[in-house]
Amino acid sequence: MDSRDTDWDGVRLHVVTGKGGTGKTTVAAALALALAAGGRKVLLVEVEGRQGIAQIFDLPPLPYQERKIAVAPGGGDVYALAVDPEEAMLDYMEMFYGMRRAGRALTRMGIVDFATTVAPGFRDVLVTGKTTEAVRRKAKNGRRVYDAVVLDAPPTGRIARFLNVTQEVAGLARMGPIKNHSDLVSGVLKSPETAVHFVTLLEEMPVQETLDGIAELRSAGLPVGGIFINMVRESLLPQTALDSAVKGRFDVGELTLGLKAAGLADGADATAVAESLMAEVVEHARRTEIEQAERRSLTQAELPRYELPLLADGVDLAGLYELAESIRTQGAA
Repeated sequence: MDSRDTDWDGVRLHVVTGKGGTGKTTVAAALALALAAGGRKVLLVEVEGRQGIAQIFDLPPLPYQERKIAVAPGGGDVYALAVDPEEAMLDYMEMFYGMRRAGRALTRMGIVDFATTVAPGFRDVLVTGKTTEAVRRKAKNGRRVYDAVVLDAPPTGRIARFLNVTQEVAGLARMGPIKNHSDLVSGVLKSPETAVHFVTLLEEMPVQETLDGIAELRSAGLPVGGIFINMVRESLLPQTALDSAVKGRFDVGELTLGLKAAGLADGADATAVAESLMAEVVEHARRTEIEQAERRSLTQAELPRYELPLLADGVDLAGLYELAESIRTQGAA
């Protein structure tokens, strides 16, 4: 599917998930920058308590408070929020019962930890509820406060359970404020305003986990967005050379002569260098072949795909802007 056929104009909440080690938080941050470009206001939310956003933007740990952390190309603003379940619980107590002070007392008694341990789904309702509230929030002029919200969500293995909040709290409350709140959250998460994006590498395990996660979300009636293939390395050789290397048809003798002719090596050294180079070429060719096979596997999902480059110097602020520009160029923002 051509990624440029995608239109995210109606999407307000971009949920980003992926197997551990795929660069999920990095892609979420770059997507927030890309969505904010051109003067828009975007909120980037994390819910796992790792302070990954602060690390990527080279900032002190984020408080439980929305604050501006970056300016996007064209003057847009990126705000960030690190959701704390206990603070979200206090917000909930104030919103529905007017009992914030009582909520703090319960926190000191450990009741909040007890409740979220006995009913883990309740913790998910709290953090997703804070995120969806930011999506719905309006200013005095009636316009949405944020043009988009990007949620750096839990890994693929538990994303369906994390988002399927109505089912998770069904046994906790069948009526009342908790039930109404979870239904409101679920209404946003299952609406066309939400898209769940998957981050993967061109490796067997993350690709398979991505395909499994997509199938699970579809089965749960949750909206799937696109696939971000991260850390993509461009092939350094033409396809004909790669095919020859994989099939063992690469001529070491010819390479040796080429090294001698170029003055890069001489005598026995030329042979040793040629053999070493040949081993690297074969490894590169085999890895490229595997990556091409994983690309074909991802087409099964019939979703838009976006390829983000491997950053040679690692992920820093400049690298984030580079990834954001790649996202924009490919039409994902």
